[in-house]
Amino acid sequence: MSRWVTFDCYGTLADWRGGMAGAIRPLAGERTERLMDAYYVAELEVEREHPRMPYREILAEALRRAAQREGIALPPGGEHALSEHWAEMPIFDDVGPALGALRDAGWSLAILTNCDEDLIATTVARMPVQFDLLVTAEQVGSYKPAHGHWQRFSELTGERDAWVHAANSWVIDIRPASELGIPRVWVDRDRSGHDAAIADVVLPDLRGLPDAVATAAS
Repeated sequence: MSRWVTFDCYGTLADWRGGMAGAIRPLAGERTERLMDAYYVAELEVEREHPRMPYREILAEALRRAAQREGIALPPGGEHALSEHWAEMPIFDDVGPALGALRDAGWSLAILTNCDEDLIATTVARMPVQFDLLVTAEQVGSYKPAHGHWQRFSELTGERDAWVHAANSWVIDIRPASELGIPRVWVDRDRSGHDAAIADVVLPDLRGLPDAVATAAS
């Protein structure tokens, strides 16, 4: 049997907010932060309404809704800004050391992402470590916080000595992992203010991840 750490990718390993800001700043200017906050709400809505919609279309529809709510007029085709710049998403500097240490300690690594195969491929190609498994929304036919990603991972990996989930998003990852009884490390990069009590360990970034995973697993 093996020991696994599963990760959300965007926000945890890749700088989703920084990448998103770079993509939409030419469209929103000084209102970029407001548009990003509106987008986050809109994306969750669209994913709930259309769980089988391809993620590229989710990105476009959510940005369209968010811009409309904020009174920002997108230029023709502007709703595709996020997918068009997806391959530029930065990887956090602490990813390589933390995941390398997990590998050295014998952990297998997987990503559970609300993303499609083609988009996640542009990100993992730039990761400083290799992953043993990817579970995407395209494979599962649903979007987190629905439980399909974790169920699919469980089906693919079978019996395990240990399984810890590590993620930044409390809403999309930590809360559903808690509902499923999966040990979880909350990498609270956003300082969101959500209830930390449902996480086994809380970190501000990945620098303490290897010890946190060992603690959660025990």
